[in-house]
Amino acid sequence: MVDRLSPLDVSFLYLEEPTTPMHVGGVVLFEAPEGGFDHDKLVQLIRERIGLVPRYRQKVRWVPGHIANPVWVDDEEFDVGYHVRRSALPRPGTETQLRDLVGRVMSRPLDRSRPLWEMYLVEGLSGGRFAILTKTHHAMVDGVGAIDIGQVILDVTPEPHRSAAQRWTPRPEPSDVDLVAGAVSEVLRSPGAAIDAVRGGAVDVRETIERIGRRAAGVASAVLTIARPPSANPLNAPIGEARRFAMASMRLDDFKAIRKVHGGTINDVVLAIVSGALREWMMTRGESVSSRSAVRALVPVSVRAGEESTGNHIAAFLVDLPVGEPQAVVRLHRISYEMEQLKSTGQMVGAQALVGIAGFAPPTLHAAAARTANDWSRRMFNLVVTNVPGPQFPLYAAGALMLGAYPVVPLAKGQAVSIGLTSYNGGVFFGLNADRDAMTDVDVLAECLRSALAELLDTVPASRRRARAEPVVSPQVEVAGRPSRRRPASRGATSPADVAAPPESAPEPPAVRPKQVSSAASRGLVARPRGGPSRAAE
Repeated sequence: MVDRLSPLDVSFLYLEEPTTPMHVGGVVLFEAPEGGFDHDKLVQLIRERIGLVPRYRQKVRWVPGHIANPVWVDDEEFDVGYHVRRSALPRPGTETQLRDLVGRVMSRPLDRSRPLWEMYLVEGLSGGRFAILTKTHHAMVDGVGAIDIGQVILDVTPEPHRSAAQRWTPRPEPSDVDLVAGAVSEVLRSPGAAIDAVRGGAVDVRETIERIGRRAAGVASAVLTIARPPSANPLNAPIGEARRFAMASMRLDDFKAIRKVHGGTINDVVLAIVSGALREWMMTRGESVSSRSAVRALVPVSVRAGEESTGNHIAAFLVDLPVGEPQAVVRLHRISYEMEQLKSTGQMVGAQALVGIAGFAPPTLHAAAARTANDWSRRMFNLVVTNVPGPQFPLYAAGALMLGAYPVVPLAKGQAVSIGLTSYNGGVFFGLNADRDAMTDVDVLAECLRSALAELLDTVPASRRRARAEPVVSPQVEVAGRPSRRRPASRGATSPADVAAPPESAPEPPAVRPKQVSSAASRGLVARPRGGPSRAAE
Protein backbone atom coordinates (compact mmCIF):
# COMPACT_ATOMS: atom_id res chain seq x y z
CA MET A 1 0.00 0.00 0.00
CA VAL A 2 1.36 3.43 -0.92
CA ASP A 3 2.22 5.99 1.73
CA ARG A 4 0.15 9.00 0.70
CA LEU A 5 0.72 12.51 2.05
CA SER A 6 -1.99 13.83 4.34
CA PRO A 7 -3.94 16.95 3.33
CA LEU A 8 -2.02 18.92 5.96
CA ASP A 9 1.38 17.71 4.76
CA VAL A 10 0.66 18.38 1.11
CA SER A 11 -0.62 21.87 1.96
CA PHE A 12 2.96 22.86 2.82
CA LEU A 13 4.00 21.88 -0.69
CA TYR A 14 1.14 23.84 -2.22
CA LEU A 15 1.96 26.88 -0.07
CA GLU A 16 5.52 26.99 -1.33
CA GLU A 17 6.46 29.78 -3.71
CA PRO A 18 9.85 31.30 -4.60
CA THR A 19 9.42 33.95 -1.88
CA THR A 20 7.97 31.58 0.73
CA PRO A 21 9.97 28.32 0.90
CA MET A 22 8.33 26.01 3.42
CA HIS A 23 11.36 24.53 5.12
CA VAL A 24 12.13 24.73 8.81
CA GLY A 25 15.62 24.56 10.22
CA GLY A 26 17.95 25.07 13.11
CA VAL A 27 21.42 26.36 13.84
CA VAL A 28 23.11 24.19 16.48
CA LEU A 29 26.43 25.24 18.01
CA PHE A 30 28.88 22.62 19.31
CA GLU A 31 32.17 22.58 21.17
CA ALA A 32 34.56 20.28 19.32
CA PRO A 33 35.73 17.24 21.34
CA GLU A 34 39.39 16.58 22.03
CA GLY A 35 39.56 14.12 19.14
CA GLY A 36 38.06 16.67 16.73
CA PHE A 37 34.93 16.56 14.59
CA ASP A 38 34.82 16.59 10.79
CA HIS A 39 32.54 15.95 7.83
CA ASP A 40 33.40 12.25 7.67
CA LYS A 41 32.29 11.76 11.29
CA LEU A 42 28.99 13.48 10.61
CA VAL A 43 28.33 11.46 7.46
CA GLN A 44 29.11 8.22 9.28
CA LEU A 45 26.80 9.22 12.13
CA ILE A 46 23.97 9.90 9.68
CA ARG A 47 24.56 6.59 7.87
CA GLU A 48 24.34 4.70 11.16
CA ARG A 49 21.13 6.32 12.33
CA ILE A 50 19.11 7.35 9.30
CA GLY A 51 17.25 4.06 9.57
CA LEU A 52 15.50 5.61 12.59
CA VAL A 53 13.91 8.16 10.26
CA PRO A 54 13.06 6.25 7.05
CA ARG A 55 11.21 9.25 5.66
CA TYR A 56 14.59 10.91 5.07
CA ARG A 57 15.36 8.37 2.33
CA GLN A 58 12.07 9.01 0.56
CA LYS A 59 10.98 11.62 -1.97
CA VAL A 60 7.62 12.97 -3.13
CA ARG A 61 5.98 11.61 -6.30
CA TRP A 62 3.01 13.51 -7.69
CA VAL A 63 0.04 11.64 -9.13
CA PRO A 64 -0.56 12.55 -12.80
CA GLY A 65 -3.44 14.94 -13.18
CA HIS A 66 -3.37 15.64 -9.44
CA ILE A 67 -6.32 13.29 -9.00
CA ALA A 68 -5.01 12.35 -5.56
CA ASN A 69 -2.49 13.55 -3.03
CA PRO A 70 1.14 12.71 -3.83
CA VAL A 71 2.88 9.71 -2.27
CA TRP A 72 6.17 9.03 -0.52
CA VAL A 73 8.45 6.66 -2.45
CA ASP A 74 11.94 5.36 -1.74
CA ASP A 75 14.69 7.26 -3.52
CA GLU A 76 16.52 4.49 -5.38
CA GLU A 77 19.48 6.83 -5.96
CA PHE A 78 19.67 8.13 -2.40
CA ASP A 79 23.10 9.59 -1.64
CA VAL A 80 23.74 10.73 1.93
CA GLY A 81 26.74 12.73 0.69
CA TYR A 82 24.41 14.94 -1.36
CA HIS A 83 22.35 15.85 1.69
CA VAL A 84 25.13 16.19 4.29
CA ARG A 85 27.25 19.07 3.06
CA ARG A 86 30.33 20.90 4.22
CA SER A 87 30.95 24.62 4.61
CA ALA A 88 33.53 26.72 6.41
CA LEU A 89 34.02 30.25 7.63
CA PRO A 90 37.33 32.12 7.26
CA ARG A 91 39.12 31.55 10.57
CA PRO A 92 38.45 32.74 13.14
CA GLY A 93 34.81 32.60 12.11
CA THR A 94 32.52 35.14 13.78
CA GLU A 95 28.85 35.01 14.72
CA THR A 96 28.15 37.62 12.03
CA GLN A 97 29.65 35.41 9.34
CA LEU A 98 27.66 32.43 10.61
CA ARG A 99 24.39 34.38 10.54
CA ASP A 100 25.09 35.54 7.00
CA LEU A 101 25.70 31.96 5.88
CA VAL A 102 22.46 30.80 7.50
CA GLY A 103 20.52 33.50 5.68
CA ARG A 104 21.97 32.46 2.33
CA VAL A 105 21.37 28.73 2.87
CA MET A 106 17.79 29.27 4.03
CA SER A 107 17.04 31.45 1.00
CA ARG A 108 17.42 28.50 -1.38
CA PRO A 109 14.52 26.07 -1.90
CA LEU A 110 15.01 22.35 -1.46
CA ASP A 111 15.36 20.05 -4.47
CA ARG A 112 11.95 18.41 -4.88
CA SER A 113 13.38 15.59 -6.99
CA ARG A 114 15.18 14.26 -3.90
CA PRO A 115 14.35 13.71 -0.20
CA LEU A 116 13.41 17.12 1.19
CA TRP A 117 16.25 17.82 3.62
CA GLU A 118 19.81 19.12 3.85
CA MET A 119 22.41 19.34 6.61
CA TYR A 120 25.52 21.53 6.66
CA LEU A 121 28.62 21.16 8.81
CA VAL A 122 29.99 24.68 9.32
CA GLU A 123 33.62 24.66 10.38
CA GLY A 124 36.00 27.44 11.35
CA LEU A 125 34.06 29.10 14.18
CA SER A 126 36.14 30.82 16.83
CA GLY A 127 36.79 29.19 20.19
CA GLY A 128 37.14 25.65 18.81
CA ARG A 129 33.48 25.48 17.84
CA PHE A 130 31.51 24.33 14.85
CA ALA A 131 27.87 24.53 13.82
CA ILE A 132 25.40 22.13 12.23
CA LEU A 133 22.69 23.74 10.13
CA THR A 134 19.60 21.64 9.39
CA LYS A 135 17.02 22.38 6.72
CA THR A 136 13.93 20.17 6.37
CA HIS A 137 10.67 20.66 4.51
CA HIS A 138 7.60 21.20 6.64
CA ALA A 139 5.85 18.30 4.92
CA MET A 140 8.36 15.87 6.45
CA VAL A 141 8.38 16.97 10.07
CA ASP A 142 4.83 18.11 10.72
CA GLY A 143 2.54 16.01 12.88
CA VAL A 144 2.53 14.10 16.15
CA GLY A 145 5.57 11.92 16.69
CA ALA A 146 7.55 13.39 13.79
CA ILE A 147 11.33 13.26 14.22
CA ASP A 148 13.83 15.58 12.59
CA ILE A 149 17.17 14.28 11.31
CA GLY A 150 18.95 16.62 13.71
CA GLN A 151 17.51 14.74 16.69
CA VAL A 152 18.84 11.31 15.84
CA ILE A 153 22.51 12.37 15.86
CA LEU A 154 22.35 13.49 19.50
CA ASP A 155 23.25 11.46 22.61
CA VAL A 156 22.93 12.16 26.33
CA THR A 157 26.56 11.18 27.00
CA PRO A 158 29.85 12.16 25.36
CA GLU A 159 30.29 8.53 24.32
CA PRO A 160 27.97 8.01 21.32
CA HIS A 161 25.64 5.08 21.18
CA ARG A 162 27.04 2.83 18.49
CA SER A 163 24.73 0.98 16.14
CA ALA A 164 25.75 -0.74 12.96
CA ALA A 165 24.34 0.74 9.78
CA GLN A 166 21.57 -1.51 8.51
CA ARG A 167 21.49 -2.61 4.91
CA TRP A 168 18.74 -0.76 3.10
CA THR A 169 17.11 -1.95 -0.09
CA PRO A 170 14.80 0.66 -1.64
CA ARG A 171 11.44 -0.44 -2.93
CA PRO A 172 10.98 0.03 -6.71
CA GLU A 173 9.49 3.38 -7.61
CA PRO A 174 5.94 3.12 -9.05
CA SER A 175 5.26 4.28 -12.60
CA ASP A 176 2.75 6.98 -13.51
CA VAL A 177 0.27 4.28 -14.52
CA ASP A 178 0.71 2.60 -11.14
CA LEU A 179 0.10 5.88 -9.33
CA VAL A 180 -3.12 6.60 -11.21
CA ALA A 181 -4.35 3.03 -10.81
CA GLY A 182 -3.53 3.12 -7.11
CA ALA A 183 -5.45 6.34 -6.57
CA VAL A 184 -8.54 4.97 -8.35
CA SER A 185 -8.39 1.58 -6.68
CA GLU A 186 -8.15 3.13 -3.21
CA VAL A 187 -11.59 4.63 -3.68
CA LEU A 188 -13.05 1.50 -5.29
CA ARG A 189 -11.60 -0.93 -2.76
CA SER A 190 -12.23 1.18 0.33
CA PRO A 191 -15.57 2.95 0.01
CA GLY A 192 -15.96 2.47 3.74
CA ALA A 193 -13.08 4.86 4.33
CA ALA A 194 -15.06 7.68 2.75
CA ILE A 195 -18.12 6.78 4.86
CA ASP A 196 -15.98 6.73 8.01
CA ALA A 197 -14.57 10.10 7.09
CA VAL A 198 -18.06 11.53 6.60
CA ARG A 199 -19.19 10.02 9.90
CA GLY A 200 -16.14 11.41 11.67
CA GLY A 201 -16.71 14.82 10.11
CA ALA A 202 -20.34 14.74 11.21
CA VAL A 203 -19.30 13.97 14.78
CA ASP A 204 -16.82 16.82 14.72
CA VAL A 205 -19.44 19.21 13.37
CA ARG A 206 -21.99 18.08 15.98
CA GLU A 207 -19.48 18.53 18.79
CA THR A 208 -18.53 21.88 17.38
CA ILE A 209 -22.15 23.03 17.38
CA GLU A 210 -22.54 21.94 21.00
CA ARG A 211 -19.39 23.78 22.01
CA ILE A 212 -20.52 26.87 20.14
CA GLY A 213 -23.70 26.81 22.18
CA ARG A 214 -21.73 26.55 25.41
CA ARG A 215 -19.05 29.06 24.47
CA ALA A 216 -20.73 31.50 22.15
CA ALA A 217 -18.90 34.42 23.69
CA GLY A 218 -15.52 32.87 22.98
CA VAL A 219 -16.38 32.09 19.37
CA ALA A 220 -17.72 35.60 18.84
CA SER A 221 -14.52 37.00 20.28
CA ALA A 222 -12.41 34.89 17.93
CA VAL A 223 -14.47 35.95 14.93
CA LEU A 224 -14.15 39.59 15.92
CA THR A 225 -10.39 39.21 16.30
CA ILE A 226 -10.02 37.80 12.79
CA ALA A 227 -12.46 40.30 11.31
CA ARG A 228 -10.51 43.19 12.82
CA PRO A 229 -7.29 43.41 10.79
CA PRO A 230 -4.06 44.04 12.69
CA SER A 231 -2.64 47.54 12.65
CA ALA A 232 -0.23 48.37 9.87
CA ASN A 233 3.45 48.30 10.87
CA PRO A 234 6.83 47.55 9.29
CA LEU A 235 6.48 43.85 10.14
CA ASN A 236 4.25 43.48 7.08
CA ALA A 237 5.84 44.21 3.72
CA PRO A 238 6.37 42.60 0.33
CA ILE A 239 9.13 40.01 0.69
CA GLY A 240 11.64 38.54 -1.71
CA GLU A 241 13.62 35.31 -1.86
CA ALA A 242 16.69 36.37 0.17
CA ARG A 243 16.84 36.03 3.96
CA ARG A 244 18.70 37.41 6.97
CA PHE A 245 19.13 35.59 10.27
CA ALA A 246 19.76 36.86 13.79
CA MET A 247 20.26 35.15 17.15
CA ALA A 248 19.88 36.03 20.82
CA SER A 249 20.56 33.85 23.87
CA MET A 250 19.37 34.25 27.46
CA ARG A 251 19.12 32.39 30.77
CA LEU A 252 16.07 30.29 31.57
CA ASP A 253 16.49 31.12 35.27
CA ASP A 254 15.78 34.76 34.47
CA PHE A 255 12.47 33.84 32.87
CA LYS A 256 11.57 31.73 35.91
CA ALA A 257 12.46 34.54 38.31
CA ILE A 258 10.18 36.96 36.44
CA ARG A 259 7.35 34.43 36.40
CA LYS A 260 7.74 33.73 40.12
CA VAL A 261 7.46 37.41 41.02
CA HIS A 262 4.79 38.53 38.55
CA GLY A 263 2.83 35.34 37.81
CA GLY A 264 1.74 33.93 34.46
CA THR A 265 3.62 31.28 32.50
CA ILE A 266 7.03 31.10 30.91
CA ASN A 267 5.30 31.60 27.56
CA ASP A 268 3.69 34.79 28.91
CA VAL A 269 7.12 36.09 29.87
CA VAL A 270 8.40 35.23 26.39
CA LEU A 271 5.58 37.19 24.75
CA ALA A 272 6.13 40.13 27.11
CA ILE A 273 9.80 40.21 26.12
CA VAL A 274 8.88 40.04 22.43
CA SER A 275 6.39 42.89 22.98
CA GLY A 276 8.99 45.06 24.66
CA ALA A 277 11.54 44.29 21.96
CA LEU A 278 9.12 45.16 19.16
CA ARG A 279 8.24 48.41 20.91
CA GLU A 280 11.89 49.45 21.22
CA TRP A 281 12.68 48.30 17.67
CA MET A 282 9.79 50.29 16.20
CA MET A 283 11.01 53.37 18.04
CA THR A 284 14.50 52.97 16.58
CA ARG A 285 12.83 53.13 13.17
CA GLY A 286 10.96 56.31 14.05
CA GLU A 287 7.60 54.54 13.85
CA SER A 288 4.63 56.08 15.60
CA VAL A 289 3.91 54.13 18.81
CA SER A 290 0.86 55.24 20.78
CA SER A 291 -0.78 53.80 23.86
CA ARG A 292 -3.17 51.86 21.62
CA SER A 293 -0.49 50.35 19.37
CA ALA A 294 -0.49 46.55 19.15
CA VAL A 295 1.17 43.83 17.12
CA ARG A 296 -0.84 40.69 16.45
CA ALA A 297 1.12 37.45 16.79
CA LEU A 298 0.15 33.93 15.84
CA VAL A 299 1.26 31.93 18.88
CA PRO A 300 1.11 28.11 18.95
CA VAL A 301 0.45 27.07 22.57
CA SER A 302 0.05 23.71 24.28
CA VAL A 303 -3.51 23.23 25.53
CA ARG A 304 -3.11 19.73 26.98
CA ALA A 305 -6.08 19.04 29.22
CA GLY A 306 -4.20 17.24 31.99
CA GLU A 307 -1.30 15.05 33.00
CA GLU A 308 -2.96 11.94 31.59
CA SER A 309 -3.46 13.48 28.17
CA THR A 310 -1.17 12.18 25.44
CA GLY A 311 -0.02 13.56 22.13
CA ASN A 312 0.51 17.11 20.99
CA HIS A 313 -2.48 19.32 21.73
CA ILE A 314 -1.58 22.60 20.07
CA ALA A 315 -3.78 25.63 19.57
CA ALA A 316 -2.67 28.59 17.50
CA PHE A 317 -3.90 31.73 19.24
CA LEU A 318 -4.03 35.23 17.81
CA VAL A 319 -2.57 37.45 20.52
CA ASP A 320 -2.46 41.24 20.38
CA LEU A 321 0.90 42.19 21.89
CA PRO A 322 0.61 45.56 23.70
CA VAL A 323 3.64 47.31 22.19
CA GLY A 324 2.08 50.68 23.03
CA GLU A 325 2.32 50.02 26.79
CA PRO A 326 5.48 51.68 28.19
CA GLN A 327 5.59 49.70 31.47
CA ALA A 328 7.16 46.25 31.18
CA VAL A 329 5.21 44.67 34.05
CA VAL A 330 1.91 45.98 32.75
CA ARG A 331 2.72 44.43 29.35
CA LEU A 332 3.34 41.09 31.06
CA HIS A 333 0.08 41.16 33.03
CA ARG A 334 -1.95 42.23 30.03
CA ILE A 335 -0.54 39.31 28.03
CA SER A 336 -1.12 36.84 30.89
CA TYR A 337 -4.71 37.99 31.20
CA GLU A 338 -5.34 37.77 27.45
CA MET A 339 -3.79 34.29 27.18
CA GLU A 340 -5.97 33.02 30.04
CA GLN A 341 -9.04 34.46 28.36
CA LEU A 342 -8.15 32.89 25.01
CA LYS A 343 -7.65 29.47 26.60
CA SER A 344 -10.81 29.59 28.73
CA THR A 345 -13.16 30.87 26.02
CA GLY A 346 -12.26 28.11 23.60
CA GLN A 347 -11.53 30.18 20.53
CA MET A 348 -10.06 27.12 18.79
CA VAL A 349 -13.48 25.40 18.76
CA GLY A 350 -14.06 23.39 15.59
CA ALA A 351 -10.41 22.97 14.66
CA GLN A 352 -10.75 19.20 14.19
CA ALA A 353 -13.88 19.68 12.10
CA LEU A 354 -12.03 22.07 9.84
CA VAL A 355 -9.21 19.55 9.40
CA GLY A 356 -11.76 16.90 8.46
CA ILE A 357 -13.41 19.16 5.92
CA ALA A 358 -10.02 19.98 4.40
CA GLY A 359 -9.44 16.27 3.88
CA PHE A 360 -12.44 16.04 1.50
CA ALA A 361 -11.15 18.74 -0.85
CA PRO A 362 -9.60 17.56 -4.12
CA PRO A 363 -5.90 18.39 -4.21
CA THR A 364 -6.35 21.18 -6.75
CA LEU A 365 -8.95 22.93 -4.60
CA HIS A 366 -6.82 22.34 -1.53
CA ALA A 367 -3.93 24.10 -3.24
CA ALA A 368 -6.12 27.10 -4.04
CA ALA A 369 -7.38 27.25 -0.46
CA ALA A 370 -3.86 27.02 0.94
CA ARG A 371 -2.66 29.84 -1.31
CA THR A 372 -5.66 31.95 -0.34
CA ALA A 373 -4.89 31.41 3.36
CA ASN A 374 -1.32 32.46 2.74
CA ASP A 375 -2.48 35.64 0.99
CA TRP A 376 -4.74 36.44 3.94
CA SER A 377 -2.08 35.86 6.59
CA ARG A 378 -0.92 39.47 6.62
CA ARG A 379 -4.51 40.57 7.25
CA MET A 380 -4.90 38.24 10.24
CA PHE A 381 -1.57 38.57 12.06
CA ASN A 382 1.74 40.41 11.84
CA LEU A 383 4.22 37.69 12.77
CA VAL A 384 4.61 34.17 14.15
CA VAL A 385 6.18 33.48 17.56
CA THR A 386 6.96 29.83 18.39
CA ASN A 387 8.25 28.60 21.74
CA VAL A 388 9.47 24.98 21.99
CA PRO A 389 10.88 23.74 25.32
CA GLY A 390 13.91 21.45 25.05
CA PRO A 391 15.83 19.16 27.41
CA GLN A 392 17.48 20.74 30.44
CA PHE A 393 20.58 18.56 30.34
CA PRO A 394 23.59 18.51 27.99
CA LEU A 395 23.48 16.68 24.68
CA TYR A 396 26.33 15.50 22.45
CA ALA A 397 26.97 14.60 18.81
CA ALA A 398 29.81 12.09 18.46
CA GLY A 399 31.34 13.48 21.66
CA ALA A 400 30.87 17.17 20.72
CA LEU A 401 29.03 19.17 23.38
CA MET A 402 25.92 20.95 22.14
CA LEU A 403 26.06 24.59 23.26
CA GLY A 404 22.79 25.98 21.95
CA ALA A 405 20.11 25.57 19.28
CA TYR A 406 18.52 28.47 17.38
CA PRO A 407 15.35 27.65 15.36
CA VAL A 408 14.65 28.97 11.85
CA VAL A 409 10.90 29.44 11.25
CA PRO A 410 9.72 30.02 7.64
CA LEU A 411 8.11 33.31 6.62
CA ALA A 412 4.52 33.67 5.42
CA LYS A 413 3.77 35.90 2.46
CA GLY A 414 3.91 39.58 3.36
CA GLN A 415 5.57 39.00 6.74
CA ALA A 416 9.05 40.38 7.23
CA VAL A 417 10.18 38.33 10.25
CA SER A 418 9.34 35.23 12.28
CA ILE A 419 10.59 34.54 15.80
CA GLY A 420 11.32 31.08 17.11
CA LEU A 421 12.90 30.08 20.40
CA THR A 422 13.85 26.93 22.21
CA SER A 423 15.17 26.26 25.70
CA TYR A 424 18.05 23.89 26.35
CA ASN A 425 20.24 23.12 29.36
CA GLY A 426 19.46 26.33 31.21
CA GLY A 427 19.49 28.59 28.15
CA VAL A 428 16.84 30.20 25.96
CA PHE A 429 17.82 30.62 22.33
CA PHE A 430 16.00 32.95 19.92
CA GLY A 431 16.25 32.59 16.13
CA LEU A 432 14.95 35.43 13.96
CA ASN A 433 14.35 34.60 10.30
CA ALA A 434 13.77 37.75 8.24
CA ASP A 435 13.45 39.04 4.71
CA ARG A 436 16.77 40.49 3.60
CA ASP A 437 15.38 43.73 2.14
CA ALA A 438 12.44 44.40 4.47
CA MET A 439 14.43 43.72 7.68
CA THR A 440 17.91 45.12 7.18
CA ASP A 441 17.99 45.80 10.93
CA VAL A 442 16.99 42.36 12.22
CA ASP A 443 20.14 42.38 14.41
CA VAL A 444 18.73 45.46 16.14
CA LEU A 445 15.54 43.53 16.95
CA ALA A 446 17.65 40.70 18.39
CA GLU A 447 19.46 43.18 20.64
CA CYS A 448 16.10 44.65 21.67
CA LEU A 449 15.08 41.18 22.92
CA ARG A 450 18.00 41.22 25.36
CA SER A 451 17.12 44.75 26.43
CA ALA A 452 13.48 43.77 27.01
CA LEU A 453 14.56 40.90 29.26
CA ALA A 454 16.79 43.22 31.27
CA GLU A 455 13.88 45.65 31.56
CA LEU A 456 11.70 42.99 33.17
CA LEU A 457 14.55 41.77 35.38
CA ASP A 458 14.84 45.31 36.77
CA THR A 459 11.37 44.76 38.29
CA VAL A 460 12.48 41.62 40.16
CA PRO A 461 13.60 42.48 43.72
CA ALA A 462 17.34 42.13 44.21
CA SER A 463 16.75 39.71 47.08
CA ARG A 464 14.89 37.38 44.74
CA ARG A 465 17.71 37.51 42.23
CA ARG A 466 20.34 36.84 44.88
CA ALA A 467 18.31 33.87 46.05
CA ARG A 468 18.93 32.22 42.72
CA ALA A 469 22.12 30.38 41.89
CA GLU A 470 25.25 32.37 41.10
CA PRO A 471 25.33 33.69 37.53
CA VAL A 472 25.94 30.86 35.10
CA VAL A 473 26.58 30.68 31.42
CA SER A 474 23.71 29.44 29.32
CA PRO A 475 24.36 26.62 28.85
CA GLN A 476 27.21 25.88 31.28
CA VAL A 477 28.63 22.42 31.80
CA GLU A 478 32.00 20.86 32.37
CA VAL A 479 33.24 18.42 29.79
CA ALA A 480 35.41 15.59 31.07
CA GLY A 481 36.45 17.67 34.07
CA ARG A 482 37.44 20.70 31.98
CA PRO A 483 35.94 24.02 33.13
CA SER A 484 33.89 25.87 30.55
CA ARG A 485 35.69 28.65 28.67
CA ARG A 486 32.56 30.77 28.48
CA ARG A 487 32.25 33.77 30.75
CA PRO A 488 29.33 34.40 33.17
CA ALA A 489 26.29 36.29 31.99
CA SER A 490 25.67 39.82 33.12
CA ARG A 491 22.37 41.60 33.63
CA GLY A 492 20.59 38.33 33.01
CA ALA A 493 21.19 38.24 29.25
CA THR A 494 23.96 37.08 27.00
CA SER A 495 24.77 37.37 23.36
CA PRO A 496 25.48 34.28 21.25
CA ALA A 497 29.19 35.02 21.56
CA ASP A 498 28.82 35.14 25.35
CA VAL A 499 27.31 31.68 25.33
CA ALA A 500 29.82 29.93 23.19
CA ALA A 501 33.07 31.88 22.97
CA PRO A 502 35.17 34.65 24.49
CA PRO A 503 33.78 38.14 23.89
CA GLU A 504 34.47 39.59 20.46
CA SER A 505 33.10 43.07 21.04
CA ALA A 506 32.90 45.74 23.70
CA PRO A 507 30.16 45.42 26.37
CA GLU A 508 26.82 46.96 25.54
CA PRO A 509 26.05 50.41 27.02
CA PRO A 510 23.37 50.58 29.71
CA ALA A 511 19.87 51.06 28.37
CA VAL A 512 17.75 54.03 29.42
CA ARG A 513 14.32 52.86 30.49
CA PRO A 514 11.23 54.39 32.03
CA LYS A 515 10.64 53.84 35.73
CA GLN A 516 8.93 50.51 36.35
CA VAL A 517 6.11 49.65 38.71
CA SER A 518 6.67 46.68 40.98
CA SER A 519 3.37 45.01 40.19
CA ALA A 520 0.66 46.14 37.80
CA ALA A 521 -1.99 44.11 39.60
CA SER A 522 -1.11 45.51 43.04
CA ARG A 523 -1.54 49.07 41.70
CA GLY A 524 -4.89 48.35 40.11
CA LEU A 525 -3.53 48.84 36.59
CA VAL A 526 -4.72 45.46 35.40
CA ALA A 527 -6.54 42.58 37.04
CA ARG A 528 -4.72 39.34 37.67
CA PRO A 529 -6.25 36.48 35.62
CA ARG A 530 -8.19 33.97 37.65
CA GLY A 531 -9.32 30.49 36.81
CA GLY A 532 -8.83 28.97 33.35
CA PRO A 533 -7.24 25.71 32.31
CA SER A 534 -3.96 24.35 33.53
CA ARG A 535 -0.85 26.16 32.32
CA ALA A 536 0.77 23.47 30.28
CA ALA A 537 2.94 26.09 28.57
CA GLU A 538 5.08 26.25 31.67
